[in-house]
Amino acid sequence: MAKSNVCYHDQPMGFFYNNSNITSDEWDQTQLILVQVAGSICCCFILVANAMIIAAVVTNRRFHYPFYYLLANLAASDFLAGIAYVYLMFNTGKISRDLTVQGYFFRQGLLDASLSASLTNLLVIALERYVSIMNWKVHSNLNKRRVTLLIALVWGISIFMGAVPSLGWNCICSLNLCSKLAPIFSRSYLIFWSVSNLVLFLIMVGIYLRIYIYVMRKTVVLKAHTSGSINRKRTPVKLIKTVMTVLGAFVICWTPGLVVLLLDGLKCEQCDVLKFKRWLLLLAVLNSVMNPIIYSYRDEEMWTTIKNLMCCVRNGTRRQRSSKANIQRGSGRETTSSLKENTAEDSKVSTQEMLKS
Repeated sequence: MAKSNVCYHDQPMGFFYNNSNITSDEWDQTQLILVQVAGSICCCFILVANAMIIAAVVTNRRFHYPFYYLLANLAASDFLAGIAYVYLMFNTGKISRDLTVQGYFFRQGLLDASLSASLTNLLVIALERYVSIMNWKVHSNLNKRRVTLLIALVWGISIFMGAVPSLGWNCICSLNLCSKLAPIFSRSYLIFWSVSNLVLFLIMVGIYLRIYIYVMRKTVVLKAHTSGSINRKRTPVKLIKTVMTVLGAFVICWTPGLVVLLLDGLKCEQCDVLKFKRWLLLLAVLNSVMNPIIYSYRDEEMWTTIKNLMCCVRNGTRRQRSSKANIQRGSGRETTSSLKENTAEDSKVSTQEMLKS
């Protein structure tokens, strides 16, 4: 057993994989290529789709409200997740053993920061929805300055959470405390990470259950008095359904991974945690793929804006092509006209010479 006062910052990751008794790299060459190809396609979709969501919120004035600003920030966290997955795919397998400690911290920090950003942003959206729905309003009264501060707070917390292991909460100086899923992360950190995220899940589910019960009671009261007012108040219910669908997908995709991390942190000897590692990563990728689909499916205005943006991009490329064609045609016409002018001048000169003779 290694001494607790000896640190191994200069060792490659292969040293820590061996310390955690991880003898196989899990991916053979064929599997790795298939994963990289399929993952690259998914990541391209994640990056493009979430960029379109952000562009839709920026360009459409109907989305210039706190809820949609926070929704765009959630799309930005999924965009970061897409970048993190791309980096992970091309730095996994046998390459993982050749990584430096700093390179491994950076790889895992990107994933942790994107997860923290998504989770924190969902919590902020839940609180924003709670305030607005309890006042029976479509949107809350948050001004742009407060929304900007909330977004900055979300990213500040996320970057800090992603950097915590590299700041000292690791097992580089205590190899007997290392986990299996993350060979330089201490098991106590995995317990903290998984439990805190699961508690946040429960808090958000409780908030939305409270909102749902309130909306159902309010709907019954409005139906008893008049049907007109309830028709005008359907929009907040729509937004609630959209966010609840996003939260449900997030919980389904991330809860199994957090449970496995918790089991690894608790040093469950009977649990083969490495067996589920690749499938949990696939679930995480699917969550970032699903979110932009949910936004566009649940919100007709969002889907219409995205289609208009795609049409603008398509028309822009067509205009560029047509402008190039027009330039080429114009240059051809100018060449032809210059040739005609030169021919006419030559004929005039020859006629004058004939008359002189």
